[in-house]
Amino acid sequence: MKTIGVLGVGDLTEKVIRGLRKGGYSAPIYLSPRNLEKAQNLAKAFDCEVLADNQAVVDAAQILLLGVRPDSLESLARSVDIGPRQQLVSFIAGASHRQLTQLFGTDRTVRSMLSYAAETNSTTVVLNPPAADVEALFASLGTLVPVEQEEQFELATVAACVNGWFYFLLHDLQRWFTDKGLDPQQARRLILGNLSDCVAYAKEQDDRPFAELGKSIATRGTYTALGLEMLGLHQANAAWSAACEVVLDALVAKSEEDDRSPARTLGGR
Repeated sequence: MKTIGVLGVGDLTEKVIRGLRKGGYSAPIYLSPRNLEKAQNLAKAFDCEVLADNQAVVDAAQILLLGVRPDSLESLARSVDIGPRQQLVSFIAGASHRQLTQLFGTDRTVRSMLSYAAETNSTTVVLNPPAADVEALFASLGTLVPVEQEEQFELATVAACVNGWFYFLLHDLQRWFTDKGLDPQQARRLILGNLSDCVAYAKEQDDRPFAELGKSIATRGTYTALGLEMLGLHQANAAWSAACEVVLDALVAKSEEDDRSPARTLGGR
């Protein structure tokens, strides 16, 4: 097992560390001191070590996980020198390979997108480009989806945003059922149960399109079809498509901006 260094201990990297330890990863994990209280708590609970500064983490680790906010990326890059054999894995949405290479002076960059479900070893892990050592490291976190092209990764980033939107849909549905008289926990169990049923059945029917599965349930004269007709009249699905489009447009614009920008850091303190 290769050693891990975490540059930026935030909510997402915390979930990843928890999932890795639960999944059997036993090699050393080194944490940067930024967000010190969270790093110390994580070190105590999951056998990690908080080091003195960012460069100490870089010097100790073979795979580096980047978890800082986008506006902190340049200052982080100025604080470290990364060696030619170290693998850089970025969780930073919108930070292109070109930008990472310019800032850190290495072309051994992998972009990764995953969710908080990494903590429960049930997330979808998107990687670009595919990298055997990173795939081996993250295999225990859930389902791996390696993609060859960076454009494909940006689409996967949109899908990750959809993951966050689902919670608000679930909230609205729970509130409706609660307003109509169900206990909040009853409503929660019903909504999550039906969602789990849908996902489980769709996985078992992997060769059938989603729309075909839906039409097999929402047949003429059913209450499911009645509600589906109302969703169509309100163009509910169009709103989801529009949300996806606006996120993709922002990601593409960010990538084009990076391509026009001159190299700023090229690694090193």
